Amino acid sequence: MNNTNSTARPRARASRATLAAGALLALLAVGGCGAGDSSSDSSAAGLNAAAGDNKPAGERAGAGGAADGAKSDNGPAAAPTAKASATHVIRTTTLSIEVRSVPKAVAAARAATEDSGGLVANETTERVDDTHEMSHLVLRVPQDRYQAVLKELAGSGKLLSRTSNAKDVTDQVVDVESRIATQRASVARVRKLMDRAGKLSDVVTLEGELSSRQAALESLLAQQAGLKDRTSLATITLDLSEPEGTAGRTEDDGPGFLDALGGGWDAFVTMLRWIAMAIGAAAPFLAVAAVLLLVWRRVRALRARRAASAGPARPVPAAAPETESAPAP
Repeated sequence: MNNTNSTARPRARASRATLAAGALLALLAVGGCGAGDSSSDSSAAGLNAAAGDNKPAGERAGAGGAADGAKSDNGPAAAPTAKASATHVIRTTTLSIEVRSVPKAVAAARAATEDSGGLVANETTERVDDTHEMSHLVLRVPQDRYQAVLKELAGSGKLLSRTSNAKDVTDQVVDVESRIATQRASVARVRKLMDRAGKLSDVVTLEGELSSRQAALESLLAQQAGLKDRTSLATITLDLSEPEGTAGRTEDDGPGFLDALGGGWDAFVTMLRWIAMAIGAAAPFLAVAAVLLLVWRRVRALRARRAASAGPARPVPAAAPETESAPAP
């Protein structure tokens, strides 16, 4: 009888251990990433007991409820909200400004953005016709310099339109942070279960769970990075355009003295430019002519020296004059 009892006890222990392992795997599959209902609370408690996690099950349930978007007023569930005391706002503004010179306005907008610690995310410039240009810029500036940069850009020309928008995403930021914390704890628990698993089938099952939970964690981290970028840097969309030459003139509005003076100055500058171009074009020919003239003068001077060194020419004797005979008387 004693031998039978001693043999039955190890079998009972082995069967209980098998049942416990199967129950842990079932709880792991049902628990997921920490749902907010009562069944997920019991699953999380079982996983923490197996992994040696000492955190209370209520705190993990509160984090899981935040992951599902549920709002809870009890102490443990409201803990993540208490940590995020700062307000996270996404600010966007669209400006349309008319300026005298689009290239100069673009350079000024780029300098103002870079001086504030921001960046130019996008820039597109096109020439509408031969008279004026248009430019489209997307600027990203820090939140603390947002108003200063906006004021500087609005004062660069004639403001045509302005549209501003501010969206509070504090709840979304807190929700994503809570999900990340819960998902990291879940990944850590699965890793601890993998370290304690003794069967190959259990290891394979846990590896699949670990892979899916790590993928979910990476997705949450990407969402957090996107929210951080949009809340730390405000977006300003700037449209710059030039006036259309004579679009604002009436038929009776003729040219004035300043217009005539400007036209005369332009004509004078154009004349000087053409004269300079003509001189530049004729410079090679003038240089060659100057060289030829110098050579000719040197040759002429050399001939004169040779003639002087040869001495004066001998005079040719003149013929004796014939005497006229006197006429006969």
